[in-house]
Amino acid sequence: MNPINAFPSLTGPIGFYPVVPDAAWVQRLLGWGVRTIQLRFKAAGHTPAEIEQEVRAAVAAGRAVPGAQVFINDHWQLALSAGAYGVHLGQEDLDSADLNALRSAGLRLGLSTHTPAELARAHAVRPSYLAIGPVYPTTLKVMPYEPVGLERLKAWAAQAALQPALPVVAIGGISLDRIPGVMACGVAGVAVVSAVTQAADPQQAARSGLLLAAP
Repeated sequence: MNPINAFPSLTGPIGFYPVVPDAAWVQRLLGWGVRTIQLRFKAAGHTPAEIEQEVRAAVAAGRAVPGAQVFINDHWQLALSAGAYGVHLGQEDLDSADLNALRSAGLRLGLSTHTPAELARAHAVRPSYLAIGPVYPTTLKVMPYEPVGLERLKAWAAQAALQPALPVVAIGGISLDRIPGVMACGVAGVAVVSAVTQAADPQQAARSGLLLAAP
């Protein structure tokens, strides 16, 4: 049972957690058996109507598959109006997003953290899960933070397990061959980006990721 003012708990395990650029990828991965997915559709270069279309398509795809946990990155207003399962926010969004509205609507919440201070701040919000990263250097996104590394990831994941215990997702520079070592740090899931979307055989990469990150 969730404490008062906490966001709802996840309904299933996290495990392998692809972060993808459009709703077509969400639909594809759901068809391949992946159940936890994040839509990270960037607003730059797109009209509000295009953004809304992607969010609604991703939400609808998730709602059509039993056990799916589809999170919408950043576009929390659209996610809320579309009846999304969950939203993922960065630290910079904590002050601007209406957390009470999201919580009252029953949405799950994931929060990004990169430092002990951010971890403590996010933990106080009592989200559904915490993301820690970047674990390794990443070229996909300019990060003002140094890589966390496995030693600190293990320590921070243990800190997140203190009451109220929150599951941790590791993210940042994680290739398929790095998944076992990351999972051994006590995290509940591993988020990947290029490991699937830039793979020569994305379906096979997804299948391998599901096995490697199985809780």
